[in-house]
Amino acid sequence: MTKRTRQILERLDQMYGTQAICYLNHENAWQLLIAVILSAQCTDARVNIVTADLFQKYDSLEKFANASLEELEQDIHSIGFYHSKAKNIISCCRDLVTKFGGEVPSSIEELTSLAGVGRKTANVIRGNVFHEPSVVVDTHVKRISNRLGFTKESDPAKIEQDLMKVLPKDHWILYNMQIITFGRNICFARNPKCSECFLQDLCKAGDKKPV
Repeated sequence: MTKRTRQILERLDQMYGTQAICYLNHENAWQLLIAVILSAQCTDARVNIVTADLFQKYDSLEKFANASLEELEQDIHSIGFYHSKAKNIISCCRDLVTKFGGEVPSSIEELTSLAGVGRKTANVIRGNVFHEPSVVVDTHVKRISNRLGFTKESDPAKIEQDLMKVLPKDHWILYNMQIITFGRNICFARNPKCSECFLQDLCKAGDKKPV
């Protein structure tokens, strides 16, 4: 690990702490999986509002697997892309029941075989449920990792591989959680708050605004 990378991680640790926190409310692995599917292009706060009632109504995988598509769409309609998400959740839960004995699998290959589950979702599950060090690449991680010079790639799978080379394993999960907060509060896609940024002197962004 380079001195610059160490400085970046130390500052992120100082600003956001080193406790890995999952902001999606859940009581077990399959609830987290459904919550992450719902969270695509939606805030965690909105997902938590919806799942508060959703997980009471559908309190088992079997109930989700046998749910009416139209009824589930109504249950989650306040979340974006609810048509496709409802369809994916039912299909995903059916596979969990019939192919995996009602258990959420741990391998990236098995997880990504489920409807609505890409590498990002799979890595969230692997990190939070199975404590497998995983790098989760969302829009914040993609944008900010490029600005910090950790990667020049645009493909999430390639960014994931680059970050695994740059970051120590004990920061793989933590980095994502810190960068999401950083991206929401300071390093916006448009008009980032460079003058308030604690990484300003270490940033390699070409459009960085001078202090």
